[in-house]
Amino acid sequence: MSKYEKLSPELSERIEQDIKTGNRPTFAAKSALAKRRIPDQDRESIWRPAYLRDVDKIMHSPYYNRYTDKTQVFSFYKNDDITRRALHVQLVSRIARSIGSVLNLNLDLIEAIALGHDIGHTPFGHAGERFISEIYQAETGRFFNHNVHSVRVLDGIFPLNITLDTLDGIITHNGEFEMSEYRPAEMPSFEAFDAMVESCYVDESNIVKIIPSTLEGCVVRVCDIIAYLGRDRLDAQKANLVESPTDIEGSAIGTANPEIINNLMVNIIEHSYGKPYITMDAEHYAGLREAKRINYKQIYKIEKVEKVLSETVKPVMQRLYLQMLSDLKAGKKSSPIFKHHIDFVLNNHYAAKDGSYLDTEPNQIVIDYLASMTDDYCTELYKFLFPKSSVEFKYHGYFEDLM
Repeated sequence: MSKYEKLSPELSERIEQDIKTGNRPTFAAKSALAKRRIPDQDRESIWRPAYLRDVDKIMHSPYYNRYTDKTQVFSFYKNDDITRRALHVQLVSRIARSIGSVLNLNLDLIEAIALGHDIGHTPFGHAGERFISEIYQAETGRFFNHNVHSVRVLDGIFPLNITLDTLDGIITHNGEFEMSEYRPAEMPSFEAFDAMVESCYVDESNIVKIIPSTLEGCVVRVCDIIAYLGRDRLDAQKANLVESPTDIEGSAIGTANPEIINNLMVNIIEHSYGKPYITMDAEHYAGLREAKRINYKQIYKIEKVEKVLSETVKPVMQRLYLQMLSDLKAGKKSSPIFKHHIDFVLNNHYAAKDGSYLDTEPNQIVIDYLASMTDDYCTELYKFLFPKSSVEFKYHGYFEDLM
């Protein structure tokens, strides 16, 4: 039976009184103190504060629209009701803003981090990310992580002059590593930030260690988990992997998506209000970890799904990588890596017009191209380049259940 928790009467009364008296505690990031690489540009105004400018920059950035056709969890499904990454980032933003509004945090910063946090994600979800990293590491000794690449998209490929707080929240968002308590870690400068970014390329273990420098970043990080735990269960039902989300084992935080979201939000607010950190109690933290474990067991690591991805996506990524690298080094201007990627970057309104992108290390340019692809573009490119390949893309159709 579903159980929806509520804030305690004591905290509810305290919040109401704080609002009435104007004494709400706040540890919010102050937009007036926001740092940019080019400080004289994009100064905030009365109607466009610093972090709101970041939101606009991210939503109007060249790759934002590609969220629409990137896998969240389930690839090769012709089903418009299965979550794509475009919806996921909106759900993260909505949940995080709901928590942040009660905690009196900066909602513009929360939105900017949430909407930008997966913009560097690969096609085919975490499987695509894993395969790209394997190839990249084999070729260069460096690692690929989607949160690091999200920073590269917004701060490197397209130098949008995003604030340090937003970029920091994006790179540290990793929702695969849950914590019972999130205490902001200081990020004093872009120099320190750049060193952190580079450390993640050369040592994959560093991605686990980095912590957001703002409470807003901390909220987004935990809400990334909250947004997918129950939603992935709904999608598993739509993909016919389970009969119903309630067929999946329950935990202390509930089983159904709205129940999980409600109970974790309530508990975080209950234990974080008026504090300079984000936390939940031991029971709910254990429940979150258990729910994640169950999802991995019953959804993410299903053998038949893993088999399809390994036999299809992996060889596709490997062959595309090597072909694009060869074309790039040979200067083959008719290749898609020039026509569809490099030309796009150089001609884009936000891109540097001096052609300096061409000076980027070739493997990095190939990684930029592969990671930017949507699922459908990736499969279409492969079929275009290798029409005689034995690799088959078997999609689950709209009308399978009627056949």
